[in-house]
Amino acid sequence: MKKTLVFGASTKPSRYSYIAIKRLVDGAQETLAFGVKEGSVAGVKIMTTCNSFKDIDTITLYIGPARQKEYYDTIIGLSPRRVIFNPGTENPEFYDLLKKEGIEVEVACTLVLLATGQYN
Repeated sequence: MKKTLVFGASTKPSRYSYIAIKRLVDGAQETLAFGVKEGSVAGVKIMTTCNSFKDIDTITLYIGPARQKEYYDTIIGLSPRRVIFNPGTENPEFYDLLKKEGIEVEVACTLVLLATGQYN
């Protein structure tokens, strides 16, 4: 099964990353989470390091462009098939770096993709 990593996960129910984790789990997607604070959402443990993540298909970003820079190498190093840039995370500089590594860039909303059956 394809794994999705929610990058910028939060335990706050009002956050889109929280909602995304719940919807991914509800949709039977294998879901992992990375955030600055440990916690758990829908049975998914939020990790504060990326060391244990392997075989990631999709990374769905929930951190803004200003904070992404410190994670460029980490995200590229995970070698995902694609990175989804959710609203507010758009970053053309990072798009170019990912594409040079053969990683697909998708500027979309994970929640909309899931709701419309386009998340694959």
